[in-house]
Amino acid sequence: MIHAKLTRHLTPAGSRWALNGRALPQTVGLDELLSLASPQLSSFLEDLPPGEALTAPLLPPIEPHQEVWASGVTYLRSREAREHESASADVYQMVYSAVRPELFMKSVGWRVKGDGEPVRIRRDSAWNVPEPELVLVLNSRMEIVGYTAGNDMSSRDIEGANPLYLPQAKIYDGSCALGPAIVLSDAPALRDLEIRLDIMRGGASVFAGTVSTSQMKRTFEELARWLGEELSFPGGALLMTGTGLVPGDDFTLAIGDVVHATVGELRLTNTVAC
Repeated sequence: MIHAKLTRHLTPAGSRWALNGRALPQTVGLDELLSLASPQLSSFLEDLPPGEALTAPLLPPIEPHQEVWASGVTYLRSREAREHESASADVYQMVYSAVRPELFMKSVGWRVKGDGEPVRIRRDSAWNVPEPELVLVLNSRMEIVGYTAGNDMSSRDIEGANPLYLPQAKIYDGSCALGPAIVLSDAPALRDLEIRLDIMRGGASVFAGTVSTSQMKRTFEELARWLGEELSFPGGALLMTGTGLVPGDDFTLAIGDVVHATVGELRLTNTVAC
């Protein structure tokens, strides 16, 4: 797989994808690229003539009709945080150790926020955190062809009240951010990437932490295989791989907080809005 960046831009003619800052043909979208097998994708991109430089504003690196899925309790820290917030702690221990991972749909593309766009906390929740995650970019064969940075906004008190409330804790307007680009890469290159979370409030740091993808309980290939077990994605999919960074139990996000989620060479920044 070639190492390059795909970005999606807002132009006067609509959205347009670029490879390393150079426009792809107007007819080429991410779903077409992800319909190709990994070797074919590399060859297709290498054979394209270089387009014009594209500096138009960035959009989230996903098509409006594509899906974002998510994995839960893939790091020990995530399991511990879920156990602390929930009266059903054994559920999280069981899924952490089980053969089958926790998978759930996080968002459709048109709901996703991009770099620089606002994310939200629920008005009916009092305990909210960002979750910085490496997000796999999967083709139609569930092959890993790259990654992007993600912020999986979560309402800890809602999920903690009852695990069956997870969709409400995880899926709402402004709860998913991706970007600023897709880095094309194969799975081995992702096994020891640093993930960093920085939260700023009034210009001062209120949380900072790092974790490595090498600390994951499950492999990327395992998560991708389970996602594709009984689901088809003709235009590919994006899969959040869980978080190993969770602020302490005394922390909750506030309106105006600035969240920086850094994954490998990508930095995704979002401000918390009401």
